[in-house]
Amino acid sequence: MPTEIVIIAENVRLEGYLTDTPTARALADALPFEGQAHRWGDEIYFPVPQVVQDLDDTAAMKVDVGDLAYWPSGKAFCLFFGLTPTSVPGEIRPASAVNLVGKISGDPCCLGLIPEGATVRVERK
Repeated sequence: MPTEIVIIAENVRLEGYLTDTPTARALADALPFEGQAHRWGDEIYFPVPQVVQDLDDTAAMKVDVGDLAYWPSGKAFCLFFGLTPTSVPGEIRPASAVNLVGKISGDPCCLGLIPEGATVRVERK
């Protein structure tokens, strides 16, 4: 069963959910968690050191706006809201493969307001 979450940073508050996959469940078990935002194009990511997962069946090299992912290489939670430096026209691409773990409900464009270094908190709704 999906886990409903809230993502909070600066003046931004978004709702979303974590799916029912092993990696998403590991993230749900770690809730609440927070970290300092790193920006990579229109992606925000931050380490979640208490969660260590390998690539799984959801692994992808292409994501969509609003996707939530776990990046095994960086042990990080990722929020995608637009193009990254490795994107090509019509495709949003992470730095390397990520496990898809959920989705932001509604319009994630306000993630662009979150500056580098801001604290991002993820908690149960």
